Amino acid sequence: MPFRSQFIIIEDNLIDQFVTKKLLKKGLDVNPLYIANNGKEGLEWLLKHQNNQPLIIILDIQMPIMNGFQFLDEFERLAEDVKDKIEIFVLSSTLDTDEINKVKENKYVSAFWNKPFRLELLQKTFV
Repeated sequence: MPFRSQFIIIEDNLIDQFVTKKLLKKGLDVNPLYIANNGKEGLEWLLKHQNNQPLIIILDIQMPIMNGFQFLDEFERLAEDVKDKIEIFVLSSTLDTDEINKVKENKYVSAFWNKPFRLELLQKTFV
C-alpha cells in the first residue's frame, strides 16, 4: 500500500536523488515522489502544490541557487496553515558542527540525518 504523504526531495546531487528516491519507493512504496534540484525549485513547487495532503520534505543543506538554510528561512515566512501539514527532514553529508547544530535548532526540522540514507532509518521513522 502506498505511503499516504506526498514526498519531495530537495537535493542537487543526481546520485543522491536517485538513491533517496529508490529507498523511498522500496521502503515505503512512495508514489508520487517529486524532486527539486535546489531550494528555489523546492519552494516554487511547494507554492504551486499547496493542498491539504501531508507533505514530507527531504532537504539537503549545500545546494546552488538556494541552499537548505535559505529554504528554511523562506519556509518560515509561509502561512501557518501551509506549514502545518509539512514535515522537514534534513539529509546531508556535512560534518560541520555549526551547520548540524543550526539544523537541529530549527523548529521546522523534525530530524537531521547523515548521508548515505539508510532504509532501516526510513522504516523506523515512517512505519
